[in-house]
Amino acid sequence: MEETGPLIPLDDVVALFDMAVDGSLDGGRAAELLGDERAAGRLRRLAVELRRWRRRERELAALFSSARELAELRDPDELLDRLVRRAHELMNTDVTYLSEFQEASGELLVRSTTGTVTPAIRRLRVPAGMGLASEVVRTRVPQWTASYEDAVELSHESGIDQAVRAEGLVSLLGVPMLADEEVLGVLFAANRSAHAFTPDEVALLSAFADHASVVLQTARLLRRARRSTEAAEGAYAELSRHAAAVERAGAVHQDLTAAVLAGGGAEEVAATLARALGRAVTILDRDLEVVAGGEAPTGLSEAVGAAVDASRRSGHCVLLPEGEVAAVAAAVAGGTLLGCLLVGPGGLPIGEVEQRTIERAAQITALLTLSQDAVADAEERVRGELLSDVLADSPARRRDAARRARARHVRLDDLRIGVVAVVAAEQRRPALRAAQGAALPHGLAGEHEGVLTVLLPGDDPEAAARHVHRRLGAAVKGGVLAVAAPVAEDPGLLAERCELARACARLLPALGTVDGAVTTDAYLPYTVLFGPDRRALERFIGRTLGPVLRWDRERNADLLATLRAYVEANGSPTRAARDLGVHTNTMLQRLERITALLGSGWRDPEPFFRLSVAVRLHALGDAARHG
Repeated sequence: MEETGPLIPLDDVVALFDMAVDGSLDGGRAAELLGDERAAGRLRRLAVELRRWRRRERELAALFSSARELAELRDPDELLDRLVRRAHELMNTDVTYLSEFQEASGELLVRSTTGTVTPAIRRLRVPAGMGLASEVVRTRVPQWTASYEDAVELSHESGIDQAVRAEGLVSLLGVPMLADEEVLGVLFAANRSAHAFTPDEVALLSAFADHASVVLQTARLLRRARRSTEAAEGAYAELSRHAAAVERAGAVHQDLTAAVLAGGGAEEVAATLARALGRAVTILDRDLEVVAGGEAPTGLSEAVGAAVDASRRSGHCVLLPEGEVAAVAAAVAGGTLLGCLLVGPGGLPIGEVEQRTIERAAQITALLTLSQDAVADAEERVRGELLSDVLADSPARRRDAARRARARHVRLDDLRIGVVAVVAAEQRRPALRAAQGAALPHGLAGEHEGVLTVLLPGDDPEAAARHVHRRLGAAVKGGVLAVAAPVAEDPGLLAERCELARACARLLPALGTVDGAVTTDAYLPYTVLFGPDRRALERFIGRTLGPVLRWDRERNADLLATLRAYVEANGSPTRAARDLGVHTNTMLQRLERITALLGSGWRDPEPFFRLSVAVRLHALGDAARHG
């Protein structure tokens, strides 16, 4: 029979067990109190097992709490902080921290810490391929070291090493946070002394890492879902805006079409587009003059001019930085600029649909301009043919012209003044349009025998010449020469008067006159003398006055004025001196100079007549040029 030791009261046994569990009872003391070494050993083994189960119970409770919090995930950052704190408490390490992996750069950024005493770890950024963390990411399995400083197998980096030394860390354990083989980050437990991490510690930290992975993965999915939702909402809003813009554009197109079909013009186009865009709209013609809408900016800027040219070449609307003009669209037909639309600031944003709407309005403006040009061209042809019939030699043509003129509210018997106009060849078309306007409402205008001709009622040729000159001068670039013939008391003399005006218009350029309003009366003797041959007139003036003109030109003098005064004084030196306001001796000295230039016989009757004509022709040229 086995010998047993003395019996111990139950309460004493329980007290001894509690002491063994909490570690306050050593082996020798237990054997002494129990009186049996084997019983004391069994008591110690039982206490160790019980402590292990109690620890497992706390770990499971912590994991269950984390699982419940995962199910109620609200704030990922707060939940990660809780997980790190629980892991810190159960692992019983000095420092615990979590680093999130940045897939784009391969770096790991510390996101949550517990137990740190310096900011070094909290600000730690681990470059790709460096340190224990990168090794965990590469292998996707837990990695640890009992002494980080001595771990030569790791890739050390100065920033990481400085942070580890600043915190005083020695041993580190890192476990990966995974989601379907994707590394989300690394959870670390670290001590400030050497420590060999046990399999149970690795397993416990891995369990918390799994929970942290769920948090990070859920947070990423939530962010993606939020971005997707925002993108979907943005797309829906954009679609709604686009649909509204398309609907507006359709309404604008209908309004523009209705306005044009109702006989509207540029004003209706500008008003309709302005209402649709909530912006000021100005329409310019081919000469960039305002024809509809608001006022154009004072002097189009270089940027606006460049935008007009770019729109003409591309056929599309061109946007400008917000200023006096926000958008430009050229009205073009076959590459020819017929005008443009200027859209002001404010109102609706100018998106793609609005740009197409502006371009459509520009196209309608171009069509309107072409239509108006076609009507104007037809009217020009009709009125031009009518004018040619009025000036024709055939009585039958004139009678038919009278009938057609009455249909246009023009009475041929009232047309008494003919005005011919001379402009540069490239300005003929706008000049013809302007002449048609100058002839309205009771006159006629057109080209007759290659010369722009205007027939007007009235009895004042000078006023008629000034009227035509003013209207054409406002419409064309360059000089305009308007020559009015004398009043034709008999309608049958109108063609003859117009021929006289044409002859005078051919003569004037030889006198240097290309711009001005004159009548034929002042030039009548000379048109008879020289006719249409301008070269003959130039040669005549050059031969007669050439030496005097050269003297004045070379010496910046005005000897010609002395000669002109002498001619107008009918060869009287005294009268000429008085007219010029000089002494008679001075006048005689100047006449001697003229004699030296022209020869001693210049005051004989025939040479003096020629000289008088040349001087008066030159004076007429000066008057026309400066009048």
